[in-house]
Amino acid sequence: MGVYNRKPEEEIRKVIIGKDQVITKVIMAILAGGHVLLEDIPGVGKTTLALGISKAMGMSYKRVQFTPDVLPSDIVGFTVYNKETGAFDYKPGAAMCNLLLADEVNRTFSKTQAALLEVMEEGNVTVDGVTYPVPKPFVVIATQNPMGAAGTQMLPESQMDRFMITCRMGYPDTKSQIRIIQDRKQDNPLHQISQVLTPGELQQMQEDVTKVFVSDEVIEYLTLLCEATRQQGNIELGVSPRGVLALYNMTRACAYVKGREFAMPEDVKEVFCDVCSHRIVLNGKSRLNHVEAEKVLELILEEVPVPKISKNKKK
Repeated sequence: MGVYNRKPEEEIRKVIIGKDQVITKVIMAILAGGHVLLEDIPGVGKTTLALGISKAMGMSYKRVQFTPDVLPSDIVGFTVYNKETGAFDYKPGAAMCNLLLADEVNRTFSKTQAALLEVMEEGNVTVDGVTYPVPKPFVVIATQNPMGAAGTQMLPESQMDRFMITCRMGYPDTKSQIRIIQDRKQDNPLHQISQVLTPGELQQMQEDVTKVFVSDEVIEYLTLLCEATRQQGNIELGVSPRGVLALYNMTRACAYVKGREFAMPEDVKEVFCDVCSHRIVLNGKSRLNHVEAEKVLELILEEVPVPKISKNKKK
């Protein structure tokens, strides 16, 4: 198994200041073969993060600003009749790239959302009965603005489940805000990002993640955590089996990023809230009392016993 290459993180930190944990979590999700939902207010760097990742990792990049007039064909493509050949030629849509930024995915209609989410799940598009695979690796980073419901079509729970993690950028602290201004006095820091990875190398890293050893104790631990969400009094809808698998894959990616060939319970704890916060639905009383999903998940982390892994069971 190869050694984790930290150079992409170092490059992305040139443009995303003071958000090292968010950068690492997004990279973990990519290494785990998943997609990312960035849910936050405008202007905190969600689009810049996606651009920085695409440049540092050498991924072809496309951005779609989701509005009510965006059609499914804009995502998957369409066919045009060719008079010279008498056949229909396929014109690729935005999904034909390595990294697709779906900006404000909640501001388009459900049919277009469904077209995007199908590509995320299947890894290919079907147009007029013909299937076309998307390039590999393929990652969707979608953004969603939680403020202001006018003109929005929120993703239902079944579609939110397709994203491996949800992250929030949050406001920068004072020192980081000052540095952001200073860095942009002369030039856009995005121009300083160098490509330090190729798509082929990224695919190899994704393959390395699948080789990370996860003991039966750790598998049982992450399963019990997810099962606890189905029984917790504040939660109406718990984590699905797809969510359990996502937690398993993110746990392996977390261990890999830390330079280990085996997963530990602390890896599960580190990514649990990121994987599960958008997969649970709080009951009416909890929503009325403004209970946060993350707080409920933190309570579960405290209640479920952490297994002790002996050294001879790490591999």
